[in-house]
Order: sequence, then C-alpha cells, then structure tokens
Amino acid sequence: MTAAEVGLTLTHRRYVPYSHAHYGGSLVDGAYSLAAFGDVATDLCIRTDGDEGLFASYSDVQFRAPVRVGDVLEISATLVRVGARSREMEFVVRVVARGAPDRGASAADVLDPPVVATTARGVVVVPPPG
Repeated sequence: MTAAEVGLTLTHRRYVPYSHAHYGGSLVDGAYSLAAFGDVATDLCIRTDGDEGLFASYSDVQFRAPVRVGDVLEISATLVRVGARSREMEFVVRVVARGAPDRGASAADVLDPPVVATTARGVVVVPPPG
C-alpha cells in the first residue's frame, strides 16, 4: 500500500558550501539544484512508498535566479500526480538566506521574501507494491 497523495510536500534545507563555487562571482552551476531535487524526491518516495525510487525524467526546468556559495536553500517537492508506479512532482529551490561578504567574511542576510532560484517538474518511478 502506498501513502502517496497528491498535494503532499516535503522540504529540505541546505547550506551551499564554498567548495561548490563553479563560476566567477561565486556562482554555483545549475546541476546543484537538480541534485537537490533528486535528494528531496528520494526522501519523498521513501516516505510514501518505502523505496528510493528511480528518477525517470525532468521537464520544464527553469533557472530563474542565481545560486551562490554561502546561500541557504530550501528545496521542496510536491506530488502532483500519482500513478500505479510513477510519481510526478513539482520542485522549487528558494534562496532563504544569502551571504553578504561586502559587510564581512561571515555576514549573511535572511531573504524576505525568499528568491525562487530554480523550478522543475519530474517523474520518479517506484517498484510495484508487494
């Protein structure tokens, strides 16, 4: 029996370490957001189906704002469709805090409202029940 229900949302938070700087200006590549989506999707499938599932596809990936080292991200997955074995999810990465190096090496600000950095839709497949 699955506990997967449309509308179920799961959220992770993580700090973006300086080791992930990829481009000038301390920018992080878009793959960082996609990996975070994979992590929250895995967690959601474990909670609903007792299995990590297997990511099948992404669609409509939008990089809306930069992610930088020193950011604190909130990554959410919401179930939007539940099939016999497929789980379609909408994903959002929000920057909820950002480093402020102009004020000092460890200065940071909480962003209110958060900045939507990345959105996507994806499908994860889980094994049949039983």
